[in-house]
Amino acid sequence: MFVLSGQSVAAMLGRLYFNKGGNSKWMATLVQTAGFPLMLPLIFIHYLPSSKHPPQPITNKSSSWVTLLLLYIFLGLFSAADCMLYTFGLHFLPLSTYSLICASELVFNAFFSYILNGQKFTPFITNSLVLLSFSSTLLVFQSEQTLKTTRSKYILGFVCTLAGSAGYGLMLSTTQLVFRKILRTPSYKVIFKLIVYQNMVASVAIVVGLFASGEWKDIKGEMEGYESGKVSYMMTLVWTAVSWQVFTIGCIGLIFEVSSLFSNVISTLGIPITPVLAVVFYHEKMNGLKVIAMLLAIWGFASYVYQHYLDYLKEKVEARVANRQLDLVEI
Repeated sequence: MFVLSGQSVAAMLGRLYFNKGGNSKWMATLVQTAGFPLMLPLIFIHYLPSSKHPPQPITNKSSSWVTLLLLYIFLGLFSAADCMLYTFGLHFLPLSTYSLICASELVFNAFFSYILNGQKFTPFITNSLVLLSFSSTLLVFQSEQTLKTTRSKYILGFVCTLAGSAGYGLMLSTTQLVFRKILRTPSYKVIFKLIVYQNMVASVAIVVGLFASGEWKDIKGEMEGYESGKVSYMMTLVWTAVSWQVFTIGCIGLIFEVSSLFSNVISTLGIPITPVLAVVFYHEKMNGLKVIAMLLAIWGFASYVYQHYLDYLKEKVEARVANRQLDLVEI
């Protein structure tokens, strides 16, 4: 629920920011990471052990603070760059098109998970990846030129969104690898720390970019010229930041509990939600090409879910066999 609700609300509010007169790409990027202070209380008050991952004593295998510092800096800077790519995509593309292209995250995540985490490719997963690739590729051939978006800007938005999806897929796979190799203590406190420190570094980098670009000088005028007023401007930014943090908690929690690929699959489950909301609230056109792309994406998602169901049945059978063998040994 965190992943689906956070993703949909954040994308809708991000589009609203640009529709109502917002134009600062650095500000739109900053709100994707600036909500990290909301996680600070969870670091200090969350001491309840996970039922699946009981707390373990600290050993000499714990990573040094230097390693952790470099890790947080790397993930933070990578996240800042990836968020900027998504901002360009959301700025230049209709929300429905943007969300459908984001489905390619699953393709990139599967590829990087295969390299970094030993993810196995079965026929159903391969079918899922092919369908999702076709779904995104179809959107290249449509033209949605408007008064605000030229063909060149549409292509730029498409490329940036696709590059952002590739970066996000790599970051999810890297995060799973980090949990396995570096952050060895399995607890939710580790998750919250990762979110806070990563987003803290990303926010600092984005703020530096905001001031270096000179966009900070236009913020006051942008707020005064916002169609819905200053209060609406602030509320849009605040709730966008909150929504992205909700989404991030859900994603990293799923990586911790299952895998990065499963986390991305749940994110992909929201494919039909955002385009439909964009049509209802922003009156975007849902042409035949978009419908086909959405159906292919849903089909690809269903293919992966079926494979996950088969894996679950297989694990269940193997567990029963292991229990029977254990009972026989005890007798």
